[in-house]
Amino acid sequence: MTTVTIQRKWHTTAEVAEMLGFGLSKTKALVLSGEIRSVKIGRNRRILPAWVDEYVNRCATEAEEWAA
Repeated sequence: MTTVTIQRKWHTTAEVAEMLGFGLSKTKALVLSGEIRSVKIGRNRRILPAWVDEYVNRCATEAEEWAA
């Protein structure tokens, strides 16, 4: 028997909060301010994994620039 792992295409705001180690309120604020890109589908916000990586990379770059 072959096991297939399905990769999720979208993350919820709560899942992203868990991934980043942030609270849900902080993550929602980042999403609503546009710092973390998202798309609204019906009543729900969804975030692509690449958009989470984009946010993390931007934060790391800003931290490196600030330290230099």
